[in-house]
Amino acid sequence: MKEIDINCDLGEGGNYDHLLMPLISSCNIACGGHAGDLKTMGKTIDLAIANNTNIGAHPSYPDKENFGRSSVDISTEALKKSIQDQIISLQNIAEEKGTKLHHVKPHGALYNDAAKDERIAQIIVESLLEIGGDFSLFAPLNSVISKVAKGKINIIFEGFADRNYEADYSLVSRSKSNAVIEEKEAVFKHVFSMFQQQKIIAENGQNLPCEASTFCLHSDTKNSVEILRFLHQKFSEENIKIKNT
Repeated sequence: MKEIDINCDLGEGGNYDHLLMPLISSCNIACGGHAGDLKTMGKTIDLAIANNTNIGAHPSYPDKENFGRSSVDISTEALKKSIQDQIISLQNIAEEKGTKLHHVKPHGALYNDAAKDERIAQIIVESLLEIGGDFSLFAPLNSVISKVAKGKINIIFEGFADRNYEADYSLVSRSKSNAVIEEKEAVFKHVFSMFQQQKIIAENGQNLPCEASTFCLHSDTKNSVEILRFLHQKFSEENIKIKNT
């Protein structure tokens, strides 16, 4: 039986973390940049441990006002310190609870900027190298950060289960009506294509090669719990198992 890694951004103040965690294999925990505090970090780590879910840090621009979804004009030094403070906060809590970080995945605008901006990508990679540890980096396909990190940090390429793609591998803007995939059947078809056939069908119909090995479903996507339950059912029919579940 094949295994697939499904990840979800949690600890962001949503009401369904306790329902989502048993259905996924990796979680990305908000660590104070866009959402979250020491209390929510600890609670989410406990939930991850109870469900044998890989624990990842989800650092953001320091911008709770905009939920980390807007680029921030910030100095190299200040951004590096913010990223490191966020990751180390979560790392310390994980270690206190007898576990460790499996990966780091930047959030929102920081993730998108690192995909195309070499300065931002370099800041993130340098931040991780200075912290140390054997965690991996979740990175977008065909991204600047994956090239900057190559040979320095283990890269796990990520595909998005609930987002449509442009022909250049960027995500369709959330300002467009077709940005988010909300129908469970369409989400399964999208993920199955990326995982089993290793291709993304872009919005213009073009087939893009896909080497993703983890797939994100956003916790705030409409009916996210129902979608994940449906994915379990459909993957099982195809002899595919979501890891750790």
